[in-house]
Amino acid sequence: MIKVVADCFGGDHSPGANVEGAVAALSKNKELYIILTGDEANIRAELDGKKYDRDRLEIIHAPAVIGCDEKPTEVIKTKRDSSMMAAIDLLRTDETVAGMVSVGSTGALIAATTLRVGRLPGVMRPAFCPILPTMTGGIVGICDSGAVVDCGPEMLKQFAVMGSVYLQSAFGIESPRAALLNIGTESEKGDKLRKETYPLLEELEGVNFVGNMESRDLLTGKYDLIVCDGFSGNVLIKTTEGACLEMLKMLKKNIYSSWKYKLGALLQKKMFSQIKDFMNYQNYGGSVILGARKTVVKGHGSSNARAIEVCIDQVCRAESSRMNEKISAALSGN
Repeated sequence: MIKVVADCFGGDHSPGANVEGAVAALSKNKELYIILTGDEANIRAELDGKKYDRDRLEIIHAPAVIGCDEKPTEVIKTKRDSSMMAAIDLLRTDETVAGMVSVGSTGALIAATTLRVGRLPGVMRPAFCPILPTMTGGIVGICDSGAVVDCGPEMLKQFAVMGSVYLQSAFGIESPRAALLNIGTESEKGDKLRKETYPLLEELEGVNFVGNMESRDLLTGKYDLIVCDGFSGNVLIKTTEGACLEMLKMLKKNIYSSWKYKLGALLQKKMFSQIKDFMNYQNYGGSVILGARKTVVKGHGSSNARAIEVCIDQVCRAESSRMNEKISAALSGN
């Protein structure tokens, strides 16, 4: 049995989406046990009328909610009765709990994970590693995407190791092609950080380093893992998501501008539906925090039930594949 604790508050559609996603995950995976944290009355109201195995779901009452505008280091001390901190404390104290999912404050979650759950031996700083789809039908991970804004070469080296292990163990990608995000593909390109990191990745055992990557190639399918500092990675992923969403809006606007376009779109309805589904980030879950002692997945603040379900599945994948053990072993060898 895999125990996962789900923070039911903090998102745009909480607690409804959180509860619905948890119930869906519970129905799909018979080896899953869910613990929901948050205001018990609200959670039970959302559960009312839903069919689920009551022997595999429990609720921990934690009525407070951490706001995104609150100082992370303060709230993890003062808001111990919040849904997020209740989940974090359970993760820290109960060794039978494999991991947690939250769509709440990013700053509070990374601070609480680092300070209270703790890091794996040898890990300098935990890193976010979200997953995006590629044009070839595969996926690409970005490590880091916002957990560590200011990085040194040794941190990026660890990100390459942790990200590679994650893709190998959780997604079965043999020898993931890892690239360093840069302003050009030539080895001598970039700022001081990139120039110092490049040779470290070239010499790194157990990582299939294939050189630099320009941001325009993120979704081409040429790479499986992009290694970058949190600032660059966050800009990369949000720019990509924003561009895709605006392209969809423009396409929809143009279709409705003419009856001829509407007719053509009707004939290609299935294709447009597939494109929309492909570009919908809700289908790809959240960002796993690599390097933490236990698996923590940060979902998007606007996550719907489907996204929550996938986030829970990400925890299960990591636990089933013994990802954290493999990360520790890989780091000890480097």
